[in-house]
Amino acid sequence: MKRKKKKLKKGVIVFLGLLLLCGMVGCYFIVQTHNDIEEYNVEGLSIQHQFLTINPYSRSGKFLHKVNGIVIHYTANPNSTAQNNHDYFESLKTKKTASVSSHFIIGLKGEIIQCIPLNEVSYASNNRNRDTISIECCHKDESGKFNQATYQSLQKLVKALIQTYHLDKDDVIRHYDVTGKICPKYFVDHPDAWKKFLNSLDN
Repeated sequence: MKRKKKKLKKGVIVFLGLLLLCGMVGCYFIVQTHNDIEEYNVEGLSIQHQFLTINPYSRSGKFLHKVNGIVIHYTANPNSTAQNNHDYFESLKTKKTASVSSHFIIGLKGEIIQCIPLNEVSYASNNRNRDTISIECCHKDESGKFNQATYQSLQKLVKALIQTYHLDKDDVIRHYDVTGKICPKYFVDHPDAWKKFLNSLDN
């Protein structure tokens, strides 16, 4: 009888030990896969952190648990600056006229404003908000074509995000690829230019 009790006690201790070990391993993998990046910087790029105020219309504060892709947009507001577009997103907390925002905005001089921490969702890419980083790009005219400064900053930022999240160029998509919306316009109207941009990410 005593032997049975000892074996039972030993079995309980071993079971509890295994349970504790499994818990520690599980926690490790949760920490490793959790997206805990907030502010972001890239060598050679000036990124201003101007986080939007948390509100239901442009920054919900909801967690972005995993990043599976990067979505490219254009502002559809010719000659507007990155600051103009940031301020529009911020104004939605009081205007309440739309639900829209983006993690980054790249301006006409190649400047970048980060509006949303990278561990939060933005309101940019419809059903892909839940697992993507969004980048809005400014443009000079109705064609939607990015000037050289904007284009080069976009290249550098996307390359850095690909490296950070262990993605590849096939994970970089247009808003058009999510919903069919003509966005970013120039890359939709000129598929060859889009292909050229994607290929440039390998360099």
